[in-house]
Amino acid sequence: MITKKGGFTLIELLIVIALLGVLAVGLLATIDPFEQLKKGRDTSTRNMVEEFYNGALRYYSIKDEFPWGTESVASVALSAAAMSDTYLQTIVDSGELKQAFLDASGLGEVLVTSTTGDDLTVCFQPQSKAFRNDNNSKYDATGGTLGTDVCPNPTSSLCHWCIR
Repeated sequence: MITKKGGFTLIELLIVIALLGVLAVGLLATIDPFEQLKKGRDTSTRNMVEEFYNGALRYYSIKDEFPWGTESVASVALSAAAMSDTYLQTIVDSGELKQAFLDASGLGEVLVTSTTGDDLTVCFQPQSKAFRNDNNSKYDATGGTLGTDVCPNPTSSLCHWCIR
């Protein structure tokens, strides 16, 4: 009498491994790690935008003008020499921003616009689909409102997230 040993055949093992592979690919497609990295960077940049905006408004409330006075500033990146060497340092020196803000990575992604000397718009261009589809992502680089047919749109590179 021959006894049969319990176990799995090679075909059964290959089928299980193939199913696990399909599930892993489906999970990666759902999570999309690159999208999550972009979303994390956008969150960091948004926080930087809000920090600068609030610091500039606090400076304005104390001095009754922005550091650039009545001079027009149109879509100037915070890392540009004119912004970081003069205006940003003035806000830092007044105590409205911390010195560490000047060392933050991503300052070049933040755009500042002030056309009349008493208005302020601070924007950035989101990289993640979630931020591009956000209701605050309906502006151009200067803070002008784009049409609802253009923004918000998860695939558009024209849309900027702004605080005005």
